[in-house]
Amino acid sequence: MKDQLINKLHSYLVQNHLDLLISLQEDHRLSHYLQHKVESVTELWQELQVANRPAYVIEALCMEELTKDLRPSRFEYVRTLLEDEFEEAYLHMSSSGILTYEVINLIGACEPIFELFGFGEENEDARGIKYAVMGMIAEYLER
Repeated sequence: MKDQLINKLHSYLVQNHLDLLISLQEDHRLSHYLQHKVESVTELWQELQVANRPAYVIEALCMEELTKDLRPSRFEYVRTLLEDEFEEAYLHMSSSGILTYEVINLIGACEPIFELFGFGEENEDARGIKYAVMGMIAEYLER
């Protein structure tokens, strides 16, 4: 089950947090990060096994816990805003192969906004955050 959770968490990072994945790989900390995260749910996993929960339920509940602090994805938020509101720039970046690089740069540029608004699941749909991030994206694209 441990290896399965590591693989699922890795897949989650690939799909939702490419910025974090790249950073961990550059620092040669990816394996340690994945191992440490999965070890953090060992107690939950064992409790669920003792309660005779089905394997798919154990996996789902453990993944929910493992990804709790990773939601919402700033990477996906910025990428989606870029695609939806700045389609021409998005398509250019995508076709040039620089989309991931530019989204990571945009996340860095938007960091003060995310911190100011306390970006999280409870307010990811707030218009104030959306417009502030869109403004930063527009400013970034003008450079």
